[in-house]
Amino acid sequence: MSTPEPAFSVRGAVDLSALQRPQSPPPGEPGGAPAAGGYVLDLTEESFPQVVQASGTYPVVVLLWIPTDQANAELGTLMGRLADEYAGRFLLARVDAQTHPQIAAAFRVEGVPTVVAVLQGQPLPLFQGGAPEDQVREVLDQVLAAAEQSGVTGTAPAQGAEGEGPAAEPEEAEEELPPLHQEAYDAIEQGDYEAAIAAYEKALRQDPKDVFAAAGLAQVRLLERTRDADLQAVRTAAASNPADVDAQLAVADMDVLGGQVGDAFERLLDLLPGADADVKEKVRARLVEYFEVVGPADPRVAKARQKLAIFLY
Repeated sequence: MSTPEPAFSVRGAVDLSALQRPQSPPPGEPGGAPAAGGYVLDLTEESFPQVVQASGTYPVVVLLWIPTDQANAELGTLMGRLADEYAGRFLLARVDAQTHPQIAAAFRVEGVPTVVAVLQGQPLPLFQGGAPEDQVREVLDQVLAAAEQSGVTGTAPAQGAEGEGPAAEPEEAEEELPPLHQEAYDAIEQGDYEAAIAAYEKALRQDPKDVFAAAGLAQVRLLERTRDADLQAVRTAAASNPADVDAQLAVADMDVLGGQVGDAFERLLDLLPGADADVKEKVRARLVEYFEVVGPADPRVAKARQKLAIFLY
């Protein structure tokens, strides 16, 4: 169904042979793939956790690509057209694998373009390389059927003109964030996770019940910890040292980032039986952060909380 494209490492070093293939203008320019908008979102490390969480409401189809490669751009154009045609039955989230290698690493991508569905936070590989339109439609219909069986039947919101989020009603002014939340958001936009963490921590000192600051803090801490992570090295270390708590915490971070929430929860909960007090506290603190990232409404959180309480007390 597909022809593999040149591979790239989790550090984002794309095979230079890709540069020798026919190139395409950037999205939105004449001859290139369409710009984001409608039901197409350009995903970033900052928006990734929210999109994964939204996959519990409506299906998300992720396109990992190099937008300026002609073969990638052709698939991106087809996927974007189908996303608009399906009118919100799924959200197409595009990931520039060169710009955001961490997201590509989280999906364990070996080549681009690659298409992966996300349902209820769980990734479902679909295909790699190009495919005829009729085959792509068939795959999308299978994803929607699986989503319906799982109760994921919501409609994705239309995105803004730049694909940065849901389009606002023209008459509504954008709600202002509290100052410290805005400070954190601006820092995230600049890739300054340390400053964002400091802003959220200050917000929580001022109001310990600020649930949005708590969730934001947990998400940014996850992004900061995985910023320079090498997925293969992390997984190798965890497999080689099953009793190394820090190694297991590191691979659990990558699982959460990639939407494999259940795997991350079970990995850490399995460390608790027979563990000493220091290990239990370290695991407990990390799980509590994950609960904030995933959200209290997720049934996997309630189940993990119960197991955590049993192991701790």
